Amino acid sequence: MLPNHYHLLVQVPELDSLSQLFRLVHARMARQWNAADATPARKVWYRYTDRAMRSERHYYTTLNYIHYNPVKHGIVASPYDWVESSVHWYVREFGRDWLRDVWAKYPLRSYGQGWDDL
Repeated sequence: MLPNHYHLLVQVPELDSLSQLFRLVHARMARQWNAADATPARKVWYRYTDRAMRSERHYYTTLNYIHYNPVKHGIVASPYDWVESSVHWYVREFGRDWLRDVWAKYPLRSYGQGWDDL
């Protein structure tokens, strides 16, 4: 969760059900925020994309991308510095060494380039 966007990595039985849920949630939140700010035409939560994980490499590279995102956007110096990150759950459940191994085995390179450029 970042100040202006978020990334989720979830397992769902059908990808279509997820997009329907986000359309409903995003539309309701956008209307509320725009009403509160008296900006009815402003676009809020208007971009949504989903991707099915194709392999173990795709999954873990995506996980690394999500954890690195606050650093990419210059908000923090380390993924561990961002409070609103699942990286802390992974540290508790698997340990920092496991996360470092995942980072080394599944590097980002240019993965996600342009996804959330604002």
